[in-house]
Amino acid sequence: MVDIEGADFGTALAELQDKVAAGDPYIAKLRAGRNRPGVLRIVLDLKTEVKPQVFTLKPIASYGHRLVLDLYPVVAPDPLAALIQAAGRGDPPSPAAADKPAAPDPRPGVARLATIVIDPGHGGEDPGALGRLGSREKDITLTISRRLKAMIDEEPGMRAVLTRDGDYSLALQARVDKARKVRADLFVSVHADAFLKPHARGSSVFALSERRATSEAAKWLARKENEADLVGGVNLDVKDRILAQTLLDLSQTATIDHSLKLGHAVLGELGQINTLHKPRVEQASFAVLKSPDVPSILVETAFISNPEEEKRLNDEAYQEKMARAILAGIKRYLAKYPPRPHSPIALN
Repeated sequence: MVDIEGADFGTALAELQDKVAAGDPYIAKLRAGRNRPGVLRIVLDLKTEVKPQVFTLKPIASYGHRLVLDLYPVVAPDPLAALIQAAGRGDPPSPAAADKPAAPDPRPGVARLATIVIDPGHGGEDPGALGRLGSREKDITLTISRRLKAMIDEEPGMRAVLTRDGDYSLALQARVDKARKVRADLFVSVHADAFLKPHARGSSVFALSERRATSEAAKWLARKENEADLVGGVNLDVKDRILAQTLLDLSQTATIDHSLKLGHAVLGELGQINTLHKPRVEQASFAVLKSPDVPSILVETAFISNPEEEKRLNDEAYQEKMARAILAGIKRYLAKYPPRPHSPIALN
């Protein structure tokens, strides 16, 4: 329960219950009402034990003061493990997994389901780049990402996870953490570039720069959370710090190498539907690409600051082509480097 003093009971609060989907993994019901004079009470009926985090956000743009309540499960679910267990018992797939490929054989040496994390750039109070026609990058990236997820989920042996599936802000570190929590094989961040000059155009693909990788390695070693100790199948919580640094450097070098390979495959497909801003995969210090054991790329779909490309980015047919091209690149990469019981970067 959350009690808020001095809050009015309006229409939006009365409609809260309708905002909870039947398949919500954590919330069964959500309702609000007056608890006592001057006090509004919001009640969340939970399906499982959670770890709540509460914080406030200051007004920005069209948003007023906000109280944000994030609910995290005490024990994070493992969708892949659930599918494997269900298959072992002979159970029918759950509604949430009904549209997913059949569970893979978990025995060592057998190819498994490839997990692709798609990251729609920006969101919430961060609109990203703005087009001259009024388009917002956060909307374009979410639309293309949803299309890409739907396509991936239809592919045998693949599944997709979105870092955000709505118009809300998400910290860069949280995007990376989500990919690692679901043991992602690949991470694809979707954006729409902008430049001061309106004639700038074309698609681009980025991988992490070597310099950023070096600085991030020190941060990973400094973290002591259990989930951060294991990177690429190697436990970094060792007494010999030089050894730990060496192991992490090897993991990051291999990850960047595979990120470049993935980027090259995607860039080749993007060149079939749009002009390329640069003919090669670029490397930059984007924070969302910093995972040391998940090959990661950032795709600049087009320049939203270019009126012609902005129109194309808002065209459903072109959005479909863009998502299809990214998928084709992912499939080309996975055809050469299929997922295995261990991280794909260990294959090289």
